[in-house]
Amino acid sequence: MYLFVRRYIINFAKEVSLLFAKERHEEIKKMVRKNKSVKVSHLIQYFNVSIETVRRDLEYLEQEGFLTRVHGGAVLEEVNSRELSFTVRKSKYLKEKQEIAKKAAAYVIEGQSIAMDVSTTNTEFAKVLKEKFSRLTVLTNSMIIANELSEMPDYTIIFAGGILRNQELCTVGDFTEDFISQFHIDTFFMSVSGLSLTKGLTDYGAGELQVKKKMIEISQHRIVLADSSKFDVVSLLNVCPFEQVNRIITDSKINENVLAKYQETGIEIL
Repeated sequence: MYLFVRRYIINFAKEVSLLFAKERHEEIKKMVRKNKSVKVSHLIQYFNVSIETVRRDLEYLEQEGFLTRVHGGAVLEEVNSRELSFTVRKSKYLKEKQEIAKKAAAYVIEGQSIAMDVSTTNTEFAKVLKEKFSRLTVLTNSMIIANELSEMPDYTIIFAGGILRNQELCTVGDFTEDFISQFHIDTFFMSVSGLSLTKGLTDYGAGELQVKKKMIEISQHRIVLADSSKFDVVSLLNVCPFEQVNRIITDSKINENVLAKYQETGIEIL
């Protein structure tokens, strides 16, 4: 009788523990969805549990693919495996891209040489450059950007020829990369599809990726232009770690918790 009661109590305790764990998991999910991240210290205090319990919870949720554990907590990471067409992307987050473009102009000097890869944000940046500068040298693999800047009589437009990627109206491939390798550029204004504390800077398309890497190699400074929707997002291919860029320029709609999380690591974000 004693053994039966003892076994019943132990099984009941396990069921209660599992029930509480499920409740904690759901609550943690809500926190991470709202703030994009969560700290271990906050969870310990919020649930009044041990650090071991919180670590087990985060480990379980990571195994479920909901979050990624980082030092001192965890982050929500959305994985984007499909890129929208240029035509669709150019109308998304348009005001945010225009805000970023205006901020980025502060890092350009009259007569400077800059590189711009293909992106809808860089296309907006090109429009701002026309308003603020009369003389620039611009290296790009984007037909749209080259065309946008072509009406400026004192701009030197260096268009990197190669294989045309029809959907993006840009060039890629060995010819493009070899051509880019000939130059030395002051600042590369780079686009990305995702930024993650654990995966760094990521993007789509192997061809465009190699062009970005070449532009990184030939540039003295690298500035990332990324709207707030790109944070805590992982795309298909790794571009580079944060250490290879000088700063990131984003829009004012970025979540304060997300901004603080990245700034805590020493990444300069404007």
